[in-house]
Amino acid sequence: MIALLYRQEIEPSDLGAILNIVQSSGFFSAVEVELACELATDRLENGQQSSYQFLFAENQGQVVGYTCYGLIPATAASYDLYWIAVSEASRGKKLGTMLLQKTEELIRDADGKRLYAETSSRSQYASTQRFYQNCGYIAEATLKDFYAPGDSKIIYSKVLK
Repeated sequence: MIALLYRQEIEPSDLGAILNIVQSSGFFSAVEVELACELATDRLENGQQSSYQFLFAENQGQVVGYTCYGLIPATAASYDLYWIAVSEASRGKKLGTMLLQKTEELIRDADGKRLYAETSSRSQYASTQRFYQNCGYIAEATLKDFYAPGDSKIIYSKVLK
């Protein structure tokens, strides 16, 4: 197992790390990669006023994975998981599971009660769907043809106890 350090504060150098991690997956379109960077830029520019929160996992001073999450506006205690991504070299080592568990802990500590995550229904995302299910998430809804014809959005949720 790798020795990880976690931190929540975003640093300017994290923009490059986020870009590399998200691009390395091969899953995300150029628009999605740009969005990941925009959320990080929002947090950098607006600090605590930003609705986007981050958790970074570092190994030997290098960011190897991160989550981006936030309280859903107009809810009392529901959070969205906007991003969870792990560097290509760190995949298959349970880092995603550890990051998600640590993110859930941070949300519980903030009195969060539910965490929602979404993914595509495309076969390319079958491992992502299994990941959420293995982490105790339940498929709450499927929005047919949400992203494109034949590409539905699956919304998962977990009650945080």
